[in-house]
Amino acid sequence: MASEGKIVILVVEDDQQLQGVLEDVLGESGFETAITASGEEAVTLLKGNAAAYRALVADIGLRGRMTGWEVATRARQIDPDLPVVYLTGSHANEFQDRAVPYSALLRKPVEPDHLVEAISQLVTRPDQASRLDG
Repeated sequence: MASEGKIVILVVEDDQQLQGVLEDVLGESGFETAITASGEEAVTLLKGNAAAYRALVADIGLRGRMTGWEVATRARQIDPDLPVVYLTGSHANEFQDRAVPYSALLRKPVEPDHLVEAISQLVTRPDQASRLDG
């Protein structure tokens, strides 16, 4: 459960090692994380309590049935204002056509500072979203 006043970020990443890195980076920056390995689980969490999450960080190339593109689209159907940061190693060329509005894209390997900056921008000023190649 989130601590009082903490911003909780929902992270969808199927690489267990990267899950730990993202949790550490975000935690050190004052965010709390809820981490899941599947898009289906992320959508279930959002349906259960969308207000608990202030942003979504989604790996595009998830191994399950849903891609990060689909997770973000479903997330926006549940909460139209939810900020989204996409992570990818190989799908950056699809960003323009597939990303939800007011989102950001970071290339893997993700620079911790770039991730924190992207989330901070989207949470505080969603109109400042952009493609951030890190």
